[in-house]
Amino acid sequence: MTATITYSHGTQSDDSVESVFPKGFYWGAATAAYQIEGAWNEDGKGESIWDHFSHTPGKIKNRDTGDHACDSYHRWREDIALMRAMNLNSYRFSISWPRIQPAGSGPANSKGIDHYSRFVDALLEAGIRPFVTLYHWDLPQALEHAGGWPNRHTASRYADYVDLVARALGDRVSNWMLFNEPSAFLHLGYLEGKHAPGRKSLFAFLRASHTVNLAQGAGFRALKATRPSARVGTAFNMSACEPATDSAEDQLAADRAHAITNLWFLSPAFTGRYPEALAFFPETAIGLKPGDRAHMRVPLDFIGINLYYRTIASVSRGILRVVSPQQWLFPVRMAGGEQGPKTDIGWEVWPKALYEIVARITRDFNRPQIEITESGCAYNDGPDGNGVIRDTRRTEYLRQHLHWLARAIAEGADVRGYHAWSLFDNFEWAEGYSQRFGLAYVDFKTQQRTIKESGRWYAKVAAEGRVEARS
Repeated sequence: MTATITYSHGTQSDDSVESVFPKGFYWGAATAAYQIEGAWNEDGKGESIWDHFSHTPGKIKNRDTGDHACDSYHRWREDIALMRAMNLNSYRFSISWPRIQPAGSGPANSKGIDHYSRFVDALLEAGIRPFVTLYHWDLPQALEHAGGWPNRHTASRYADYVDLVARALGDRVSNWMLFNEPSAFLHLGYLEGKHAPGRKSLFAFLRASHTVNLAQGAGFRALKATRPSARVGTAFNMSACEPATDSAEDQLAADRAHAITNLWFLSPAFTGRYPEALAFFPETAIGLKPGDRAHMRVPLDFIGINLYYRTIASVSRGILRVVSPQQWLFPVRMAGGEQGPKTDIGWEVWPKALYEIVARITRDFNRPQIEITESGCAYNDGPDGNGVIRDTRRTEYLRQHLHWLARAIAEGADVRGYHAWSLFDNFEWAEGYSQRFGLAYVDFKTQQRTIKESGRWYAKVAAEGRVEARS
């Protein structure tokens, strides 16, 4: 890595000098099965919690569903053509659990296995690394009826599923993620109820958190037992946590916010313990049993980082300041930043946050391998009169984030790849189709894909392995 760049301390790096990335660096994009596949009830696929949730009136903006999404189940050859046009050499996608096990247990659905097998073969033929996420939020609805993630038996069901997929695809897939954003799908799905399965229970959230940590360990061991040489990690949603003021109280709040946001599922894997910075740890409520710490602890081969924004932390003073069950448990007030520009979904753009979290994880976890598994922005620019999507804000977002990532690598971080979210516009969970994160534009009526100007810029970066200096 050779990058001689001077960086400011604000929202932008000094990109007057180009950033050159290491040889062999992976340039990719990311998607998730429910958000792109469609074909929600074809070829033996079972119902997922997102099928059930999106079919419930009032849950998704504009009453959208993922029933058809981007129709990638049928159009995957077009998707690979897009990747090749963007010069990508890595593609992060997820396996739909209910497409493999319709009821969440039992033998594999052969049609589901065949679909992903054909897709993996085509990726390899195109020279693209298959980077597989085993769980990206689509729990089989049958398992939710049996208690869902708060039921610790779900960890065993998950390990069985991992074993099936590893046996079917592990001869060709070498890089795996056990989970995508565990803290996000549990907080939004079991505490706030904004995402599937729509529960609002502090107790369910705590129990589910512990089950997922047990499942992370069980899934890791199941995959390694079948494919010992596999490279296995998890994609964690992270945020650089900054104190609102210079006070000691807010600094402590920032430390606790870091523990809650970034370490709640990472520390159990690396240490077998929950973060020490937490003010109070309810072992009984979370369902911790003798031996669980050893079951949670596994030597992940890499840490996946999904980052979209930073967090400003402050102390919650008094009962009137406590505004959620989570703040009752963790007395911290966390908010998004307000200094940087906002994306169309309302998230602050603060590229330095990517540098800060990569540098901190590198320092605190003895320079682990890191993959940037998601990084992106919602800008809803559409085609102009000539059919060109001039999404200049997305190009600038990518440029600045990559310059900051280059600095982290230059300072010693072992970052192996960057995956933009997303390959193309898709179903964005509770937002439906109202937010566009893609490098390619999708006309959801015709399913036509059109590479945006940001995607063309990213293709040049991927081909050259460097981000040019700003002219």
